[in-house]
Amino acid sequence: MTNSSVVADWIRPEIRELNAYHVPPAHGMIKLDAMENPYRWDATLVEQWLNVLREAELNRYPDPAASSVKGGLRRVMQIPDELDILLGNGSDEIIQLLVMAVSGQNRVLLAPEPSFVMYRMIATFINMRYVGIPLHATDFSIELDAWLQAIATHQPALTFIAYPNNPTGNAFSQHDIEKIIQATKGLVIIDEAYEPFAEHSLLSLVNRYPNVLLMRTLSKLGLAGLRLGMLIGAPAWLNEIDKVRLPYNINVLTQLSTEFALQHYKTLKAQTEQIKRDRAQLLADLRTLKNLHVWDSQANFILFRVPHAKAVFEHLKQQGVLIKCLDGGHPLLANCLRVTVGTATENQAFLAGLRMALTA
Repeated sequence: MTNSSVVADWIRPEIRELNAYHVPPAHGMIKLDAMENPYRWDATLVEQWLNVLREAELNRYPDPAASSVKGGLRRVMQIPDELDILLGNGSDEIIQLLVMAVSGQNRVLLAPEPSFVMYRMIATFINMRYVGIPLHATDFSIELDAWLQAIATHQPALTFIAYPNNPTGNAFSQHDIEKIIQATKGLVIIDEAYEPFAEHSLLSLVNRYPNVLLMRTLSKLGLAGLRLGMLIGAPAWLNEIDKVRLPYNINVLTQLSTEFALQHYKTLKAQTEQIKRDRAQLLADLRTLKNLHVWDSQANFILFRVPHAKAVFEHLKQQGVLIKCLDGGHPLLANCLRVTVGTATENQAFLAGLRMALTA
């Protein structure tokens, strides 16, 4: 008996068919592939932060409720007092908790496609049936009739709607989202991972509809290394979902660092505003290039289509610029690439490499 045969006997077939989430090496490259904030803190702020970490009691478990962190989040994000907050190790853990809490025999998770890949992956992990609803091919908007038909057919227990959407960058029509909520008996999650870069938030819908919860993260705001996601909603929902959360899931260094960062929220906000200005400039620059189709974005990345996306992607890598190749991931993303908005210098290096790739 070989190791492979034993593995095949016991690992579920649907897991063996998956590929692990791939993160390419990026050492020494201009890293524009993962929607990260490109700006670090200045030396003074770093030293103040290190002084806070020196007080960490690493021999003790962290605050299991992370109460100070929740208080800071409530303050800077203006979360109403009647709503509760549940914290996770990034948005991925929040998604996992939600699926664990509502999954059951023949229950369905509904999401747009293309969208965040972890909706499908985590549904598969936890053995929940996944149904994806394709977006419009031209502008990636919601095909409302298809959604309403899918809701009537599948009666989803859990629906995810990213606002703005990843990897397309657009914010769906609030009218369409509310129609989906009204037609759905199950739980609807609005994923606002890119809210810092968007024109609007849908937080008000959480109070308006009893089956709506809202996700956010600090990763895109400039704290990706801390891995802190949050779920916002009525205590009746969050009290139940909290039962499947592992204790002490937010470590002491993340808690202390987040509290410190939220005390300096103006710095993060200023960086976000700079990224939005640089996004506008990058969009304008991309639209001067021939043979590109570029979509508007309300996130900190831009989706564009080129001839021979894989060749362009590899050419950029050879120039030391790493972006994301989406070609082959979904039919609607044929020959599409996604670039994170970097610093002005990084954006210019990307544009120079792209111009060379397009003429190669």
